[in-house]
Amino acid sequence: MIRIAGIVGDSITDGPGLRVAVFVQGCPHHCEGCHNPTTHDFSGGTPMSVDEIYNIIKKNPIIKGVTFSGGEPFCQASPLASLAARLKRDGLELAVYSGYTFEELIKLSESDAGVMELLKLCDTLIDGRFVLSQRSLSIRFRGSKNQRIIDVKKSLEAGQAVPDTTERWNG
Repeated sequence: MIRIAGIVGDSITDGPGLRVAVFVQGCPHHCEGCHNPTTHDFSGGTPMSVDEIYNIIKKNPIIKGVTFSGGEPFCQASPLASLAARLKRDGLELAVYSGYTFEELIKLSESDAGVMELLKLCDTLIDGRFVLSQRSLSIRFRGSKNQRIIDVKKSLEAGQAVPDTTERWNG
């Protein structure tokens, strides 16, 4: 089961192109100025099975990608990895927003194998906590200037965060 705060079936603000955005419930970061503060409570939201969420996503035949956001997706890494594996088999792109940095996620994966399992399925990671003093409306798909758009495959191969510099993510 995955605790869900909400699902947006036709998002154009959570990554490039038409995508489904899955907002998970529960976040340990509590960033000042967070635009989803109702997702912080780990006991809130609605528990849903991987099958239920997958079927909702698959109802939209024209999407090209899925975004996991939150809350903090890596707090539910193992069940989200199960969902991600199915979505990737269907040829969908996967982006994940996390308050953790890429480096913190690598460290977390040492004690939670699900974190690495989910990371390996991600195409793009938007990492870092939202910092209100660095808030910007002029950067694409990020809330604050400290957040990075990471090419996950290249980063895992290099052993360090590699920015995604493509036009589609950076405008």
